Amino acid sequence: MLANICVEAHLRDLIEQGFEVLVVKDATAAPRHPELGDDYKAALINFGYIANAVLSTDEVVAAMA
Repeated sequence: MLANICVEAHLRDLIEQGFEVLVVKDATAAPRHPELGDDYKAALINFGYIANAVLSTDEVVAAMA
């Protein structure tokens, strides 16, 4: 499995259970396929449609301060 697919699977499950979920976008990775392109960009688009928020680590740390 690829990290971005695992994150998305857990994200979908948690949303379906009623949780509000934030994805830390620079805390996961995805492959770059020679023919299909950059899976990380595709993952961020998907996360944006599913998650309640998609933030960077710096943004999350600042919000917790």
